[in-house]
Amino acid sequence: MPELPEVETVRMGLAPVLEHHRFTRVVTRRGDLRVPFPPHFAERLKDRTVKRLERRAKYLLAGLDSGETLVIHLGMSGRLSVYAEGRERRLGNYVYEPPPSGAGHGAHDHVVMETDAPAEIVFTDPRRFGLMLLIETSALDDHPLFRGLGIEPLSKGFTADYLVAALKGRKTPIKAALLDQRKIAGLGNIYVCEALFYAGISPKRLARTIDHARAAALVRAIRRVLQAAIKAGGSSLRDFAGTDGALGEFQHRFAVYDREGQPCPRKGCSGTIKRIVQSGRSTFWCPSCQK
Repeated sequence: MPELPEVETVRMGLAPVLEHHRFTRVVTRRGDLRVPFPPHFAERLKDRTVKRLERRAKYLLAGLDSGETLVIHLGMSGRLSVYAEGRERRLGNYVYEPPPSGAGHGAHDHVVMETDAPAEIVFTDPRRFGLMLLIETSALDDHPLFRGLGIEPLSKGFTADYLVAALKGRKTPIKAALLDQRKIAGLGNIYVCEALFYAGISPKRLARTIDHARAAALVRAIRRVLQAAIKAGGSSLRDFAGTDGALGEFQHRFAVYDREGQPCPRKGCSGTIKRIVQSGRSTFWCPSCQK
């Protein structure tokens, strides 16, 4: 599933064709994704202008001038592709692909949205675990999807003090605690493995034993890893690609993730990367230098 850097990469790629632009045409090519589309979904979007495009955890939020917010979740295999023609192919820092040759769309192209950028945005989702909803903007924070979400890890409020307080008394391993979306929103398996490595913390360490010094190192590591991954366009392991079709590059920079049996990359460490399973997910770490 795309994690915070991948969703932020998509947000950045959508901004030039969505933010401050109007939907001129919206077509849903089936009745549902993970859940049914809201009633009159296409009609409620048409002629609406996107006032702002934001990300919350792993969700994209397009605030509309109608007072509603379009909420998009990519699910396991969802992808948003942007197509443009002529001079409009270059918008902001992006050069988008022209529309595919030939008539029509693919079998898994479930939503087609056109804006006055002008551009065409296509949501493709072979597994249909994605999500598109329309929610009253004023009620967004109280919606079940967002009501229990924790702090954004790239926000100013994410500090060592916050992390120590959030982990206080937690008897779970730190790896599981960091994946708890009620405490920190948007962190996923890949980037938690990487951050724990850079902080020198074992994924087995109990969360309640993270003191202020370790928490400070972990906050720095989380920010470092997320910012580097966003700059690299995220990680493309299976289905992920940016809105302009470009693959992410951060998978080529993994320190531990998916590197079982390889030498530890930390200078001066002679350890070997190991893999264990925690809460049903693969954890990659170096037992020699992560304590």
